[in-house]
Amino acid sequence: MVSIDELLQTWLDASAYESPGFDMEAKAGPHVPPWGSKERINKAGAAIRDGTISHEDARCLDTWRASHRYVLNTFQAILRNRTRGREIVVAQRLKRRVTIVDKLSREPRMQLSRMDDVAGCRLIFSDLLSLSEFRENFHKAKFKHHRKNDLDKYDYIKHPKSLGYRGIHDIYEYDTKSIKGAPYKGLLLELKYRTRPQHAWATSVELLTHLTGYEPKFNRGDIKHIEFFRLASEVIARTCEDLRSCYGELPDAEVAKRLEDIESDIHVMVMLRRMRPSQETAKDASVLILHISEHGLKIHEFSDRGSATATYFKLEKEFPKDDIVLVTADTFDSIRTAYRNYFSDVEEFVRHIDDGCRSLKSSSHG
Repeated sequence: MVSIDELLQTWLDASAYESPGFDMEAKAGPHVPPWGSKERINKAGAAIRDGTISHEDARCLDTWRASHRYVLNTFQAILRNRTRGREIVVAQRLKRRVTIVDKLSREPRMQLSRMDDVAGCRLIFSDLLSLSEFRENFHKAKFKHHRKNDLDKYDYIKHPKSLGYRGIHDIYEYDTKSIKGAPYKGLLLELKYRTRPQHAWATSVELLTHLTGYEPKFNRGDIKHIEFFRLASEVIARTCEDLRSCYGELPDAEVAKRLEDIESDIHVMVMLRRMRPSQETAKDASVLILHISEHGLKIHEFSDRGSATATYFKLEKEFPKDDIVLVTADTFDSIRTAYRNYFSDVEEFVRHIDDGCRSLKSSSHG
């Protein structure tokens, strides 16, 4: 079986050194997508799975992927306007190549044109009430972009995932009457709503994956690490939000005991406590590439999204084994909060687990 890394490399080898399509608004005619059709994208996606991607397939894929920045920019402006003056972190990102390849491999029946998280925005709230109020009001907003999912379909707060993930996702389909935006009609975007404790859990899972290669998010790797984060999710849900996660039937003391027993064996908390947040900074640039290599984190700053996207594609090709992501937010602090794992920032997660276990044990004795 061909590995994810090998499939990714075939795509990189077939791609131009820089992605085509950065002048795509000029090249595309009215109502004509610069990448062609959905059928063309699906064909290229199938070629990724098969490891038979051609230069033409890669050109279509790279242009299609880069085109999502247009949708991201539109939603970023909408969200910026609706969150102004409120304690809500908003950030956007373009999906990494490796995660596209991985998702196509995990879901063999998925057609690439239906992948709904190539463009993604994160909204991080201080508490559940502000999250619920914002989402409810956003659903009433008057714009043409269409929410594709039913209200509770991706509500992983009401119905947490079995591996411990909590948050809410909405999928939107881009729509517009403008001539400039017409070629991008039908592209999809994912909004992720999380509270700060939920986000602390999710980004700590991502950091562990980077450090160990285990992927609790996808039930891959050492079972004890997967179980640790399931129990950690339960601790955070109970003690931070008075809710339940994936172990709702267990007594409080049993949740704390199981987590501490696993920790005494695999020492995840010991490893995380030793982490020191990266001191890398930016001049408050709102468009950044976060690049993690064996040498640590490097930040690339940009004043415009076009040159950032071009550099992003170039770096992906030059450093295929590195973790590289293109992100945008209003401020550098927002980026640092939204992408804690890139800055090795797990202090909030560690505090929630330490305080949470103490709370669960003391409540059981009360």
